Amino acid sequence: TWEHPLGTDSVGRDNLSRVIYGARLTLIAGLVSISVAISVGAPLGAIAGYAGGRIDTLIMRSIDVILSFPSLLVALLVVVALEPGWPAVMLAVGTINIPVFCRQIRATTLGLRDADFVVAARAAGATPVYILSRAILPSLVNPLIVLATLGLGTAILEVAGLSFLGIAGEISVPEWGNMLTTAKNNLRTSLWPALAPGLAIYLAVLGFNLLGDGLRDTLD
Repeated sequence: TWEHPLGTDSVGRDNLSRVIYGARLTLIAGLVSISVAISVGAPLGAIAGYAGGRIDTLIMRSIDVILSFPSLLVALLVVVALEPGWPAVMLAVGTINIPVFCRQIRATTLGLRDADFVVAARAAGATPVYILSRAILPSLVNPLIVLATLGLGTAILEVAGLSFLGIAGEISVPEWGNMLTTAKNNLRTSLWPALAPGLAIYLAVLGFNLLGDGLRDTLD
């Protein structure tokens, strides 16, 4: 109806209002998850790429161990270790994205380690901490922005997936994954309750991927 363009759920709540309201929680969860991944993965990647040797081997083999497990299994282990809820979901999604940022930042740092400005700073007696923070870090900002924007779409999809599995806490909370969980039992009789949040997830992921591609072309 005009009052409910996307229909209502099983208890009469407006689907359009719930999709709009649920965007807040989904986007915040994606942003927090990517922030966790950046705050852990980026420093580890920079240290591994600059230090090399045993430190590089130790960090990257640890990352390889994480990558050897399916991302969903790692997320479920994190949620099980903590109390199910949104903080656990955001930490779980952040954890499975740490290797992505670590490997990318390491590769970028390896290319910068022997750059002229880094060699000059090293010859002037700068400490490794100073070189990483003042010489290499500014050159990592652009790749981090692009990678974070691209990763945000993936994080939103992963957050919605974990929420769909029912491990994000209260099922009545208006969030896209929760809405899909509620609507899946009525697909044969009512499609709109599932189509609305599904389309929202699709558009959000597509939008952030296109934004990431545009930023990469601009910043490169």
